[in-house]
Amino acid sequence: MIYIQKGGVKLSVVSKTGKEAVVALLGPGDFFGEGCLAGLPFRMGIANAITPVTVLVIEKKEMIRVLHEEHQLSDRFIAYLLTRNIRVEEDLVDQLFNSIEKRLARALLMLARYGRQDQPQKMLPKVSQEMLAEMVGTTRTRVNIFMNKSRKLGFIHYNGGIQIYNSLLSVVLHE
Repeated sequence: MIYIQKGGVKLSVVSKTGKEAVVALLGPGDFFGEGCLAGLPFRMGIANAITPVTVLVIEKKEMIRVLHEEHQLSDRFIAYLLTRNIRVEEDLVDQLFNSIEKRLARALLMLARYGRQDQPQKMLPKVSQEMLAEMVGTTRTRVNIFMNKSRKLGFIHYNGGIQIYNSLLSVVLHE
């Protein structure tokens, strides 16, 4: 298992035809590779650093031992897994029922860590439009159209990095 101390990691899967889909963007305090605890014999996806990262690699036996002996850590880990499970369900509902614009606005807010206990980032590290398209299940061209529209409406600003303004929440909250 891996625990992210600093930086960001992109988890993705690749189809047999070579199409990549981003399934999660993780940051400090997040875990990945927890499938080994459930006995998965192989990894289903790929993890790539999107910013410089510092991670803690935890061997399976050690993680199991610590989960049994350190109740504070096991409580935190269970809370993390439940939160991640809820996020996966929200992502599925988002894909099934929401427009591309709403999915992209939600993805940008998630990247900015809105709703997290720590302070949200107002400026995102450089994230490509191609990666955003992979996250929301659309084309880079559609992402470009939405990004330009959002910039004109004052929801975001980008020039090297993406600056997120609170007003972007109105896209997600608007029915």
